Amino acid sequence: MDHFQHRGGQLYCEDANLDELCARVGTPLYVYSKRTLSEHLQRFTEAFAPLRPLVCFAVKSCSNIHIVKELASRGAGADVVSGGELYRALAAGVPPERIVAAGVGKTAEELHYILSSKVAWLNVESEPEFELASQIAAELKIKAKVALRVNPDVADAKTPQKTTTGKKGSKFGVDIDRAPAFFARYGKDPWLSLTGLHAHIGSPIFSPDPYVVAIGKLLQLTAQLREQGLGVTSLDIGGGFAANYDGTAPAWSSYAEKIVPLLAPFVAAGGQIIMEPGRTLTANAGVLLTRVQFVKQGGGRQFAVVDAGMSQHMRPALYDAYHFIWPTAVAPDQAPSGYGAEQNVPNLQAYDIAGPICESSDFFARDRKLPPLQRGQLLCVYSSGAYGMTMASQYNSIPRAAEVLIDGAQASVIRRRETYEDLVAHERDVTPV
Repeated sequence: MDHFQHRGGQLYCEDANLDELCARVGTPLYVYSKRTLSEHLQRFTEAFAPLRPLVCFAVKSCSNIHIVKELASRGAGADVVSGGELYRALAAGVPPERIVAAGVGKTAEELHYILSSKVAWLNVESEPEFELASQIAAELKIKAKVALRVNPDVADAKTPQKTTTGKKGSKFGVDIDRAPAFFARYGKDPWLSLTGLHAHIGSPIFSPDPYVVAIGKLLQLTAQLREQGLGVTSLDIGGGFAANYDGTAPAWSSYAEKIVPLLAPFVAAGGQIIMEPGRTLTANAGVLLTRVQFVKQGGGRQFAVVDAGMSQHMRPALYDAYHFIWPTAVAPDQAPSGYGAEQNVPNLQAYDIAGPICESSDFFARDRKLPPLQRGQLLCVYSSGAYGMTMASQYNSIPRAAEVLIDGAQASVIRRRETYEDLVAHERDVTPV
C-alpha cells in the first residue's frame, strides 16, 4: 500500500497534511513516506524469501542518504554504479559486504576506491576493465570477488528503448556467447576471483517472462562453465521490476512464482542470488508537489504552468513517462481512485501541465483531465520517488527542490532547498592550473 491518500478531499502522506507541509517548506518539494519504503522492502523480500537473496537497493533510483539508510536499517544492501554512489552508500551506513559495484565506465580511481572499500562484488563489463581491475588489485594486494555482466539478449523485455539494457549490441556488459572465452582467459586470475554472473535486462519490466528467459540463459551458461572446471557461485539477476505508475504493475509474488523455482536448485547447491530492486521500492514511496503559477489558453488548449519542470523531474520529458497527477485539495467527490489517467469524477477539464523551463519538451502531461485548476493550487505528481530527484539539475539556473521524509505525522527535511548562492558557489574562486 502506498501511504498517499485523500481524506475528505485533502491529500495526506501518512498522517501529514501536504498542503500544510508546503506552506512551511515551499515548492517544488519531494516527499517520501517512510512507512511505504519499509513495507515495500518487506513485501519484496518476503516474495523471494525462499532464495535468501542479497537484496541490494539500486542507489541510482533514489540516492538521498536518508532513504538509503532507512532501507539499509531494514536489511537492504546497495547496488552502486559510480564512486559517488559508493560514497553515498557507505555514508548511509551500508556495510561493504552488502554492496555490489557495477558501471560500464569505471575509472581507475573508481576501481581503486571500490577495491579498497572491500565491497561484496565487483561487476565487470569488459575485458579491458577486468585487466585494469586486476592490475589495481595487485598493486593494493587486495583479493576481490568479481561477477561478469553478460547480455542475455532477451528479444523483447517490453521496456522503453532508452531503458533497455540486456540486448546484444548494448553498451553494457559482454554478449553472453563471449562469456566462456572470458572465463577461460581470466578465471584463474590470482587477485580477482571470477565466480559470478550478472545480468540486467532493462526497466521497468511488467512481466516475469523476460526474467525467465534471461535466468534460463544464465543457468545454461553456469552449467557450461562448470563443465570447463570454472565454478559460478553467485547469480546477480539485476533489477527492473515495475513500479505501479498507473495501477497495472504485477505483485512481487507474481514475479517470484516464476523466478523462485528456476533458481531454487542453484541456491540449494550453495549458490548465492543477488537482486537489485530500485524503482519498484521507491517510485510509489515518493511524490513531487508543485504549485500552479498560471492557467492560460493557447491554440485551443488549456495550459497549467507549474513551478516544477524537467530540471526537477526529467522522466516525462526524457522518456514520455506517465505519472498520475491530481490536485492535493479537492471536493470530497473529486478524490481520485487509483493512479489511472481516466477518473470517474465530475466536472473535469483537459489541461497540458507545463513546467517553467525554456524547452518545448517541458511538460508533465498533455490533455490530462483534472478538476478545474487555478493559480496557487497544489498538484501532486505521483510515483516520483524513483529517478526524480536523482536526475534533477540546475538547468535554467533554477535551484533544486527540497526533500522531506514523513514518519507518521512527523516531517523532516532530508535535503534543504538550494539557494541562488548554491548555483554559483563553486564558481566563486578562480584557481590557476
